[in-house]
Amino acid sequence: MKHGIILGVRNWYNQLFKSKVSKIIVTTLFSFSFGVIFTAVIVLSYNGIKKTVAEGRGIGGYESSSSSVGVEDELASMLSESNLEDGVLTGVSVKDENAPETIAMAENLAADELYVLEPAVLTYQTYRVKKGDMIGFIADDYGVTQDTIISINNIKQSRLIQPGQYLKIPSMPGILYTVKANGETPATIAKKYDIDAEKCALVNSVPLETSFSAGSSVFVPDAVLDWATRQEINGDLFHNPLHSRYWLSSPYGWRDSPFSTGKRSFHSGMDMATAAGTPIYAALDGIVSAAGYNATYGNYVIITHHSGYKSLYGHMSKITCKKGNFVYTKTKIGEVGSTGLSTGPHLHFTVYKNGKTVNPSTLFN
Repeated sequence: MKHGIILGVRNWYNQLFKSKVSKIIVTTLFSFSFGVIFTAVIVLSYNGIKKTVAEGRGIGGYESSSSSVGVEDELASMLSESNLEDGVLTGVSVKDENAPETIAMAENLAADELYVLEPAVLTYQTYRVKKGDMIGFIADDYGVTQDTIISINNIKQSRLIQPGQYLKIPSMPGILYTVKANGETPATIAKKYDIDAEKCALVNSVPLETSFSAGSSVFVPDAVLDWATRQEINGDLFHNPLHSRYWLSSPYGWRDSPFSTGKRSFHSGMDMATAAGTPIYAALDGIVSAAGYNATYGNYVIITHHSGYKSLYGHMSKITCKKGNFVYTKTKIGEVGSTGLSTGPHLHFTVYKNGKTVNPSTLFN
């Protein structure tokens, strides 16, 4: 049956195209049509493969409903699509002349997101002082300030830290503040130190409107010590009142009295022995609040300074200033002598802080 069908088609073809020329024409047209159809099929298949590859890798870009999109819009969109992972902006590839600016903008946007997502958390670690350590170097190593370490560890004299001593190091710069009166809040404390109130509350894990009681300790982030306190602790607040050589004939503190055998007394200052007539200068800028004679100190001068400090200079042979004068560290206020209760020419030098004596030797080099 199959053979009969083939013979039938051949007879039909011979009868339709009896001449050889007509057969060639029809065969050519058929071949051309088949070629066009085959080519179209190949092209359509290639485009499909190309589209599939593009969807997988190698081609991409920011899609927008508008025809003109700025870099800021593109980066903002990428951030909103969860491209911020652990503080790093991912999926951003910029390979044109604007690359540095684009990357910088991405980093800034990432930082803004982190500020919202990661609240400030205060933690502490312990550091053991090694030989040769200085507070400034330790602070640099931990990314905090000298004021931070001094305040947190209640250091009174920064030069006296010892090897083996343990220091608490917080995770951020700031100082420890002792509340002065009931009712202080993170906002009022922040205002004193010109820092962010919300950050102050956040670091201390309290609401912004929290009312602290007197004596409470509050960590104040980014705050620093006042200049006078820092200079005092570092031993740089006062200048030496004698600009020439001397020897320390009697230090500050308890001693056997040079006037009463067998009795001990507290020496409220330091005695600096040198030649009579040696010039004496103000140890810190201030106003002369007293100048006169006393049975104990002989000719003496008292100068009132800032931050609750006063200084006394005794046993002078001559006074060269008057009450009410404003004096500087280069101002001569008198000369060394041995007036009053004295065993020889020297300067008795006392420093008061808020009415109480402190060791003068810790306040200047």
